[in-house]
Amino acid sequence: MAERLITVFGGSGFVGRHLVNQLADEGWRVRVAVRDPEGAKFLKPLGDLGQITPVPASLLNPESIKRACAGADVVINLVGILHESGKASFQAIHADGAALVAEAAKAAGVKTFVQMSALGASSSSPSRYARSKAEGEQRVRAAFPSATIVRPSVIFGPEDGFYNRFGAMARLLPVLVYFCKDAPGLKTSPNGGTAVDFYGAGGPKFQPVYVGDVAKAIVKALKDPAMAGKTYELGGPRTYSLREVMEQVSRETRRNRLVLPAPMWLAKIQAMFLQFLPNPPLTPDQVALLQSDNILTGACPGLKDLGIEPESVEAVIPSYIDRFRPLHRQIRRLGKKHA
Repeated sequence: MAERLITVFGGSGFVGRHLVNQLADEGWRVRVAVRDPEGAKFLKPLGDLGQITPVPASLLNPESIKRACAGADVVINLVGILHESGKASFQAIHADGAALVAEAAKAAGVKTFVQMSALGASSSSPSRYARSKAEGEQRVRAAFPSATIVRPSVIFGPEDGFYNRFGAMARLLPVLVYFCKDAPGLKTSPNGGTAVDFYGAGGPKFQPVYVGDVAKAIVKALKDPAMAGKTYELGGPRTYSLREVMEQVSRETRRNRLVLPAPMWLAKIQAMFLQFLPNPPLTPDQVALLQSDNILTGACPGLKDLGIEPESVEAVIPSYIDRFRPLHRQIRRLGKKHA
């Protein structure tokens, strides 16, 4: 396998760095197709000398895609964006770009193709992000019918943009807010009376999946011909409401923040202004995504069907979210280690 070549588009990103590490351990020669090859050089020490090679490529540049696919046995497309910026729109990256990669891979004689989509991809979604992911899946299938498609839920791990973002919020803010559609409001009590419901159902639900498990599923697709042409939904062992996620963060950061609900209309107002920031924490399209739960539907096989026992959030996040804890506790813990 040492002589086989695999091209990974987006290999320097969050999922990419974990995947490249596993591929190097498996003996693959890895061509990492990224917009900034210099910035991807941190991946080279993950393999032997010359085993991992960053090359320039952009999903907005068809010729660069063709060059990156040339001579490869396998192509994996991980590229995705959470918000639009200039020419990098959801349509250009998730739909047109994915189609260009699949078409170039097919033309280059690539044997195996893996496309990373997202849980909740749907042509009927109110979110442009989710609709573009669904179109990308359709166009990949049309260009490369035997492609394997993976749809992960929210992905967590040391470099994630989910728990780390909320951890930073817990360090800075006295209150953690979750958005929901049913609180505060009135509810009917068992005896027929009415009472104020301050918390509701806890907001949208998620089924976070560990980044290492996503990488394992993709690597397995390279070994198991039975995965060709199929779509897999990847989620962790349990679901959490957004309120439960915030409470987890409050506990693990030792900040003991108050966790309170806010109506979805307030999220829409905030997003209208925040979307103009260089790296917006919330956009109107993300608010549209929050209208639906992000959990496994059961319509597609998942990690357990691949023989992968998913890691739990509780087992992993303490290893990296502790950096948001109060400094004096960090110092005290370090002192105990060296005592």
